[in-house]
Amino acid sequence: MADWFGKEVPKLGFGMMRLPKKGVVTDIEQTKKMVDLFMQAGFTYFDTAFVYPGSEAATKKALVDRYPRESYTICTKINAMLPTATEKSVKKQFETSLQRTGAGYFDYYLLHALMENNYRRYDKFGIWDFVKEQKEKGLIRHFGFSYHDSPELLDRLLTDHPEVDFIQLQINYADWEDKSVASRANYEVARKHGKSIVVMEPVKGGKLAAPPKKVEELFKSYRPDMSCASWAIRFVASLPGIITVLSGMSNIAQMEDNLSYMRDFEPLNDEEQEIIRQAQVILGSSAAIPCTACGYCTKGCPKGIAIPEYFAAMNKKLVGGQEEAAREAYRKAAQNGSAASACIECGQCEGACPQHLPIISLLKDCQSLS
Repeated sequence: MADWFGKEVPKLGFGMMRLPKKGVVTDIEQTKKMVDLFMQAGFTYFDTAFVYPGSEAATKKALVDRYPRESYTICTKINAMLPTATEKSVKKQFETSLQRTGAGYFDYYLLHALMENNYRRYDKFGIWDFVKEQKEKGLIRHFGFSYHDSPELLDRLLTDHPEVDFIQLQINYADWEDKSVASRANYEVARKHGKSIVVMEPVKGGKLAAPPKKVEELFKSYRPDMSCASWAIRFVASLPGIITVLSGMSNIAQMEDNLSYMRDFEPLNDEEQEIIRQAQVILGSSAAIPCTACGYCTKGCPKGIAIPEYFAAMNKKLVGGQEEAAREAYRKAAQNGSAASACIECGQCEGACPQHLPIISLLKDCQSLS
């Protein structure tokens, strides 16, 4: 697909949300190597955000300081859903993002994670007009919003804001017909409005890179040489109207795997589409907690509960029946923050969760591992 510069946009994007770590900080040297592999393969789209810890600064060190500005494209995001947000603090994010990245301008810019419980803040703070002003100044080339809610609200937002250039949606084969994520329905609304799409969470926070054993066996029986992640990414990259598919790569091995099948991208054939449908049926019976470990739930948690870690521990029991491994993972999660039982049921986490999970109830379930 051609972008608005009239040049081809490679179908793989580097999502810089889950960068490699050295201790608690970003491993810049490994990130540089990943950026180099990505650029050498002909890919150019980098996705970061104001609220991704250390990501914009890492983008500067690994990319902006090392490559000519015209050789890549950067997307970052403005976020009004932080509990302490004010109009002044939200608008200040734009200047801060420019300083952190050193990019000079942003090729793509998003209002971040619009949902029923926060989209009015973007109206209240005048963020739509603010972003359009930055575009008029040449500091933004194209703008849109990322989205995690119902097709009805998406339809309303795109009707009220036809000026957006593109949107970012969570689309993957596991969530295609899921009622809470509504991947297919939201995709169809976006296409009805003529909007091109950047895909996030194509591997569902890494869950589809290591799916249930029956799904893995299904994929390997047809293409033993292809990773499970490749099926997930190729599924969304095969859809019409996709600008690029973001993969949140955390190490060189993941980068090399993605490049192996996206460098010369081939859409899914009819047989592969049928295999995906069979995988969807299998996943429909999965007992796993569908957490993508995005971490939005933990940012405002007054008790500092490591919610995604507790859910990952519980999934060891629910999916694999690994009771002892689940208990050990639970103990490690407790060491990284408060116990699951420390939840005061304030509901902040549930309001921030893009997957709309009943986190309070699920945390109570996790306590069975203590």
